[in-house]
Amino acid sequence: MIVPRIIPCLLLKGEGFVKTRKFKDPVYLGDPRNIMRIFNEKEVDEIIVFDIMATPQKRGPRMEMVREIVSEAFMPVAYGGGVRSIEQIKQLINIGVEKIVMNSYAVENPGFIQQAVDMFGSQSIVICMDVKRNFLGQYELYINGGDKGTKIEPMEFARRMESLGAGELVVNSIDRDGSMLGYDIELVRSVASIVKVPVIASGGAGTMADFLAAIKEGKASAVAAGSMFVFQGKHRAVLISYPSEQEIRGFLAKL
Repeated sequence: MIVPRIIPCLLLKGEGFVKTRKFKDPVYLGDPRNIMRIFNEKEVDEIIVFDIMATPQKRGPRMEMVREIVSEAFMPVAYGGGVRSIEQIKQLINIGVEKIVMNSYAVENPGFIQQAVDMFGSQSIVICMDVKRNFLGQYELYINGGDKGTKIEPMEFARRMESLGAGELVVNSIDRDGSMLGYDIELVRSVASIVKVPVIASGGAGTMADFLAAIKEGKASAVAAGSMFVFQGKHRAVLISYPSEQEIRGFLAKL
């Protein structure tokens, strides 16, 4: 059995990491370098970093900031935010980013995904699908930091990205983001059941039981979480955490 990965997902805004609810109301967590050092000590599997202002501000990655974050990381780092060229991908890989996560630009220019895959390989290109239910109650793909609906059905998009060579899909529920009420299992399963590439469940994790549900019921290959790893208690005090080795062993035993 391939051991499922448990991945902290960190949101970069300005000079710090933040956490949102439904992509709104960002709460400041701290200096990115310090937070990365803590996750090093926790021996996490890998980390995803999203610069959530890059696309809304119509700019590319802040390479020096990414370099500083990656230089502190002892684990593989995936980065997303403002990537729109092969040259940017080259720069990110050269400074130590292992995977490039594409979102809005994958919708605007899907041919770019195949171009990137041809140059860097499927294992380097990840697609993040930000999804929420529209006013009809149907799943819809959103871009530009969750501000713009596309009228694209997520399952259709997942198939397209797989056909273009993307190596992984992050399925992120905007409706569940920051809620800690559990993943949208129906959404995760609907994507994972129609593609062969790994699917990472994201949006809503609050307990290890949520991880188990995403993998067993949702057919996810990995799980990502934000609030669960950065907040503690009902008042959401900032505290960086990660499951202990014992907790992970108990989790794996239930798979």
